[in-house]
Amino acid sequence: MRIGLVGKPNVGKSTAFSALTEMPVDIANYPFTTIEPNVGVTWIPLPSPCACSELRDRRESSGRLDISGPDDDRKGSICSPNTGSCSGFKRLVPVTLVDVAGLVPGAHEGRGRGNQFLSDLSRCDALIQVVDVSGTTDLEGNPVGSGGSEPIEEHRFLLSELDLWIMGIIGNGWDRVSRRAQAEGNRAVQEHLMDRLTGIGAKDIHISVALSSVQREYPDSQDITSWGDDQLRTIASSIRKSMFPISIAANKADNQIHSCTELESEIESSGGRVIFTSAEAELALRRASSSGMIVYQPGDSDFSLTEVGEDTLSERQREALGSISNSISSWRGGGLVGLISDMVFRQLSRVVCYPVQDETHWVDGDGRSLPDAILVPAGTTAKGLAYRVHSDLGEGFVRAIDARTGRVIGGDHELSDGAVVSILAKT
Repeated sequence: MRIGLVGKPNVGKSTAFSALTEMPVDIANYPFTTIEPNVGVTWIPLPSPCACSELRDRRESSGRLDISGPDDDRKGSICSPNTGSCSGFKRLVPVTLVDVAGLVPGAHEGRGRGNQFLSDLSRCDALIQVVDVSGTTDLEGNPVGSGGSEPIEEHRFLLSELDLWIMGIIGNGWDRVSRRAQAEGNRAVQEHLMDRLTGIGAKDIHISVALSSVQREYPDSQDITSWGDDQLRTIASSIRKSMFPISIAANKADNQIHSCTELESEIESSGGRVIFTSAEAELALRRASSSGMIVYQPGDSDFSLTEVGEDTLSERQREALGSISNSISSWRGGGLVGLISDMVFRQLSRVVCYPVQDETHWVDGDGRSLPDAILVPAGTTAKGLAYRVHSDLGEGFVRAIDARTGRVIGGDHELSDGAVVSILAKT
């Protein structure tokens, strides 16, 4: 799972990246602070309690485990995550973030970081566009004090650049394809599009939807040899919509002057979401948490001081952190972590599955309870999960067992959210 952080320069993408990943990156008030893409991991909570909640109930009811007490540091959780953590049955799972250089108008023609910027996004499952709602930067990211670009303007130029980038890819060699189409029809076009777009992750379904969109918008253009820029732009736009779903982080909301009503309407109509935040404020809370001053869970708006914080922080510092917390709590959506969670579980329809080796005790070969929580697309089959765990398991798949019921399930059985599955394969 890879999500790209995109937008014009100097809107706070790198600050948002650092707040989400706790990785130090260059942050400055000028365009193109980021040259090479930053890649890191953020952790998001599963929307449902970890399966170890049910496992604890089973063990307690059978007398194999004592009831959790108030001194339990993990608040009842008993799983052993290979990655992430779990406390109070709130399990955190990893999502890879890619923070790329700022995009400027004309990038598809090589301006700014140009096509390198665009190719950095090619393997992302979705995009978060960071926009500046404070009006302090122009469309190229230059500080202007006030009167900067509108959020809807920033969004539309991003869509335009993505469309023109894809259009440039598929337009390369189009004359030759048009001649082939005289003899081969749609097949020539489909083969050309797949050949050109495989590099950015396109699949047959994306191509089919794109060609259908041309037929729908231009019903009189049945002759492929007559297709021009309008038809190619329609194909590119359709590919972009299906391959790169977009949501918006409306940044610098603590200094907001621009309305986002039009942007919210446009984004929500395409299945996305707009959340308001201050990446600087979220980063400040993350840093205070990392330094041991506060207890803070990403996605929450409130925090509590630790003993170290009580002894170390001045009254002014406490007031500053409290002001940050109040600002974040006034914005709906759970901040940056809430936005990513919404993209993963709603917009991208991901569910979680727990592969185990022993379906009776829900452990792996080393006796660790529910060590893996894997995000998969809704509708993933038991055999599909096997391939996600390891290609050898997928290729040698024999059958699987639903660990909750003990029932044997076949390779084409679609797994539900939270499924605990033991996979049997030939070795």
